[in-house]
Amino acid sequence: MEEFHKVRRLPPYVFEQVNRLKASARAAGADIIDLGMGNPDLPTPKNIVDKLCEVVQDPRTHRYSSSKGIPGLRRAQAAYYARRFGVKLNPETQVVATLGSKEGFANMAQAITAPGDVILCPNPTYPIHAFGFLMAGGVIRSMTVEPDESFFPPLERAVRHSIPKPLALIINYPSNPTAHVASLDFYKDVIDFARKHDIIVLSDLAYSEIYFDENNPPPSVLEVPGAMDAAVEFTSMSKTFSMPGWRMGFAVGNERLISALTRVKSYLDYGAFTPIQVAATHALNGDGSDIAEVRAVYKRRRDVMVESFGKAGFEVPPPAATMFAWAKIPEKFRHLGSLEFSKLLVEKADVAVAPGVGFGEMGDDYVRLALVENEHRIRQAARNIKKFLSSADETMHNVISLNGRR
Repeated sequence: MEEFHKVRRLPPYVFEQVNRLKASARAAGADIIDLGMGNPDLPTPKNIVDKLCEVVQDPRTHRYSSSKGIPGLRRAQAAYYARRFGVKLNPETQVVATLGSKEGFANMAQAITAPGDVILCPNPTYPIHAFGFLMAGGVIRSMTVEPDESFFPPLERAVRHSIPKPLALIINYPSNPTAHVASLDFYKDVIDFARKHDIIVLSDLAYSEIYFDENNPPPSVLEVPGAMDAAVEFTSMSKTFSMPGWRMGFAVGNERLISALTRVKSYLDYGAFTPIQVAATHALNGDGSDIAEVRAVYKRRRDVMVESFGKAGFEVPPPAATMFAWAKIPEKFRHLGSLEFSKLLVEKADVAVAPGVGFGEMGDDYVRLALVENEHRIRQAARNIKKFLSSADETMHNVISLNGRR
């Protein structure tokens, strides 16, 4: 049977191929070290869990909640922005709670996109940045991901040659998957460009607190004067507070855009479970020690991965932020492409990674490594990979590319 129109517009979900192979290997008894999915393994801090347990005892909290977020939660998010970025937000008109940043992006796409609208999207990038707009009927024009002077000439060409003129520009720093970090000067240039050409800026700041240079925390695009005229920023509690399954995030910024997202959401959901929202409020109003502990764990894991994988013959550049490393496929395997290389690592090294092509065709020379296993397991993954790489000349003579690359 023919696929439905919106499903037909979606590219193949390449991660599923690795997931199937991983599940098959585990079913056969293999101990797969999973560095693929960005699913935090750290427990949610006890004080946040305790607050949830306390509030859930009140039957009044079991009723429908507020789609835009309970007032205390929105005030807590506004207070966080004031402390962390020096950005003043009106919690009534410039803050809306979302079911994670992913849902926020997808519903913002539904709110603002007309069929055929052009969206400027980095490549490689987190899939929802493109897929959300594809499902809403938009057209994706891929842009570079490096936050430097090379970023802007393609934007200018896109404005000159796209019909219709681009509606929105997506930025994501610290970047998933590449771990690039943007400066405030870069954001100033982005806002200047957006205001000059009347383009919306949608910033994904999900990894704002997972950074490793204590002297240079990642900025918010909303710190730029005039950014409120053009920008909305999405954040998430998933990584910051190890709350991925709780599904709690935010969109903040331009009142017109926040109003549009709030209206769409009001038709689609009743918001997160009230005890979750209260516990999230408690987390945001905390002293920051929970965040510092999470950051320290990821930094130790990063350092172990960079050192051990490097000794194994698989160079991993140290990421400045995020819970991921973005590593180029070893030269002798690069012709296979990232999907086939990822499959090989599952089959030959019992290690799962995310193929770079799943984040866009410009990522096909890379794989993403998630820091979601403990230090011992990361070292074991490095030993497995070292053994695989050292024996590849004898065991890989009959392996050819299955994706048509040359």
